[in-house]
This record gives sequence, C-alpha cells and structure tokens, in this order.
Amino acid sequence: MPSPQHPIGSGFGAESTAAEVIKGIDLSGRTAVVTGGHSGLGLETTRALRSAGATVVVPVRFPDHARDTLAGIDGIEIEQLDLMDPASIDAFADSFLATGRPLHILVNCAGIQNVPLTRDARGYEAQFATNHLGHFQLTTRLWPALRRAGGARVVTVSAWAHHLSPVIFDDPNFERREYDGWLGYGQSKTANILFSVGLDRRGEADDIRGFSLHPGLIIGTNLSPWTTPEYLRTNDLVDEDGNRVIDPQSGRETAEQGASTIVWCATAPQLADRLWNLSERLTGSRI
Repeated sequence: MPSPQHPIGSGFGAESTAAEVIKGIDLSGRTAVVTGGHSGLGLETTRALRSAGATVVVPVRFPDHARDTLAGIDGIEIEQLDLMDPASIDAFADSFLATGRPLHILVNCAGIQNVPLTRDARGYEAQFATNHLGHFQLTTRLWPALRRAGGARVVTVSAWAHHLSPVIFDDPNFERREYDGWLGYGQSKTANILFSVGLDRRGEADDIRGFSLHPGLIIGTNLSPWTTPEYLRTNDLVDEDGNRVIDPQSGRETAEQGASTIVWCATAPQLADRLWNLSERLTGSRI
C-alpha cells in the first residue's frame, strides 16, 4: 500500500541536526514553551530555539534540576509544571497568560515510556495522563496566548511506537485488561497524533497549526529509566559493550539529530501557510 504522506523536500535528512535546521532562522521577539526542555530531545530543542533568538520557557517538575542542566544558556525561563497534576497545569497556564505575552511555539516534548503500572490521582494510567492528557490540557489552556501570536505552531512529539496500539477508548486506563507498558506507551503516542490532527483542524481560524512527528530511536535520555540493557541490546540500540549504536539511516540517532525534526516542524518556512489535506495530516517521519 503506498504511503499517504507526501514529502515536500525539506532539504534535510536523517543525519541533520537541530543546529543545522535552525541555521538562518530568526526567532527574535518570539516566545516558545518546551515541556521537557531540560533533557534529551527537549534540551536540544531548547538550545536550538534559543540560538535563533527565541525566549524559551521550560516548565518542569523539578526546577532546581533543570537549572543545573540549563546552566550556561541565557534567555531561558524555568517554571514548575507537573503534567500529571491538572492543578499544576492550570497554575502554569494562568501565570503565563497573566504576562499577556503571545506564544509562538509550543513543543509538547516531555514524556514517560514503558513505566510500571501507575495511576494519577484521578485514576488515569500514567503514560496516557502524562504524554497525552497533560499536554492536551496545557495546550487548550494556553490557547489565548497561541491565538495572540497571529501564527503559532504546536508540535507534539509522538514516536514509531504509535504502531503498537490504537487508543483503546473503551479501556484507556487498563482497568479491564492486562497492563502492558509498551502498549500503554504506544496508545499515548497514537493519542498525540490524533490530538495534532484535531488541533490543526480547529486551529485554522486562529492561524494555529498542529504537527506531530517521530524523532527516531533515541537513547541516552531519561525517557525510560526502566528499559533494560537486554532490551537495548536485543533491539540493536547498544552494542555488546553497552555503547550506543548510532546509525541515522536506520533511525538510531543522537538527540541532536532527533531534535532536528521537532525544530523543523516548529520553524520551517516551508510549512507556513501550507494547507494540509487529511491524508497529509498524519504523523511526520524523518525530514
């Protein structure tokens, strides 16, 4: 079956880095919010957006830790945010909206992967709550600031793992089926894509675009501390000595390379004023 996606010729490839993608783009006077912007893909996204002149707000669960990892990068605002806590999300959104600033770029990058069964205070499964519901609430609460930008982009990071599971609407929280961490993760990544499709449709009147993407197979981040060495070796993500396997052509990339697609979705001039039909509103791949 032919792919429903239609490449538009970005000029970049699997080995491209976020720094290469952002080169020549001026984000002076623009504001970006990057969840998880202090580590892994988020850190490289933060670094790239800031290098182009954007003011970058990084909301995190543990601000003190983020200050350590972001030390040396000026123009970064660190705020408290717990994506599993609706009250925390509202507090961050209220604080941001109170500044009256427009929000030009929102990158929903924070996430957890293949965790043991955990539920939030509402009873929602942790991966669905963090990866999807938290970002859904955050985006909708920040909508006035996105609208104020007069042309904003919301980039939600999905993953190849969306192939593992659709959203099981009858039982998203594993209350009536056996829990599987990878299925829970896959479901949340499918939800990220569906959210982006819906956002892109509904945001057209306010000039707010929604994009989703698969950044590649990136290890060495704090996404999944529960992933075993055996799993990493079996899937050729590390060699027998535990060293990371870097092979961009097969999707095994560095964080700098993985962040390139995030940054491209957030800033590429080719995407400005582009009207996508339904078949093109599927998850992005490599650029």
